Amino acid sequence: MKYEALVIGVSAGGLNALNVILPALPRDFPAPILIVQHVKPDSDDYLSRSLDAKCKVRVKEADEKEALLPGVVYIAPPNYHLLVEEDRTVSLTIDERVCYARPSVDVLFESAANVYYEQLVGLILTGANSDGSNGLRRVKELGGVALVQNPGTAESSMMPDSALKKVAVDRMVDLPKVASVLLELFGCVGKYGI
Repeated sequence: MKYEALVIGVSAGGLNALNVILPALPRDFPAPILIVQHVKPDSDDYLSRSLDAKCKVRVKEADEKEALLPGVVYIAPPNYHLLVEEDRTVSLTIDERVCYARPSVDVLFESAANVYYEQLVGLILTGANSDGSNGLRRVKELGGVALVQNPGTAESSMMPDSALKKVAVDRMVDLPKVASVLLELFGCVGKYGI
């Protein structure tokens, strides 16, 4: 199976988790990566700048109507929901909060699942609320792959625990092994001698 996109949802402890995963991905990672990290509405772009400085893949805040490209990480801007449109571009909205969050993991995952179906991989990481559980369930319902960080390796276990209760996940993964699982799923293993 060729997967065409990766969506990641993360909250409390997210910067540390993303600093473990994203720097291990190659510059030519074969799919776009879309991330919702819960941040304060008045946050700046520190998250994307910090990660971009450490990663081979390009990391940036998503822009309205931007085309999704492989090897690029798109982070939801503060106070905007990040969605995937049918033409595989980004849409940003200020619709109501979901699970008290904007951006919401559920909103991203559900919109991406409705575009990519079985060619989507969804990953829930550390976090202190239940956002992402419904979206990951939608990813799974439409044939995509559902991954969840092992709550025992999460700084905050509530988000992964919630997802595990709602979704029959394909894999629960310890944080240090997440990057290698993604490289395997996206066909990068033989290519990089991993």
